[in-house]
Amino acid sequence: MEVLMLGLESRESILVLDDALARRVAAAPQLRLTGTLGVLLSAKRAGLIAAVAPALDRLQAPRFHVAPHTCAAVLALAGET
Repeated sequence: MEVLMLGLESRESILVLDDALARRVAAAPQLRLTGTLGVLLSAKRAGLIAAVAPALDRLQAPRFHVAPHTCAAVLALAGET
């Protein structure tokens, strides 16, 4: 909830949201948002990380669930297919 409030107060912010309900709520007032996977892609494009795949593997170990087709799409966007 705090992230959404911050986004409303600071329209130039990009909200990092992975929860589907929070993303739908953020879309209504047209807040700018990305998710964890988007942050990883941006980090690779900026040269901050060499590859997305190892970070994606580490994320999935604890309890971060990513559907197989989503993993494949993210790796394709990262040029890691």
